[in-house]
Amino acid sequence: MKLEPIGDNVIVKRLDPEAKTAGGILLPDSAREKPKQGRVLSVGDGRLLKNGNRVPNQVQEGDRVLFGAYAGTEVVVDKQELLIMSEDEILAILD
Repeated sequence: MKLEPIGDNVIVKRLDPEAKTAGGILLPDSAREKPKQGRVLSVGDGRLLKNGNRVPNQVQEGDRVLFGAYAGTEVVVDKQELLIMSEDEILAILD
């Protein structure tokens, strides 16, 4: 199934959570927090302004982004967990 965002929405795949703490302790799956970082898989056309012009998205496919804990809507497509979120919910682009 193909998933294509509309407008200023983007599709993000969360990065894998860290399995080990900074001190070297291995964490079980139940103790791991959902990561607040992800990779942009697809972007929409951009936000439509009232005058009919379209503002392109700042993020691009492949960008590593930082977002809030409750950002986006979780969906499962082809057994893959993805997030669909507005570009406004993205806090930063990481290098």
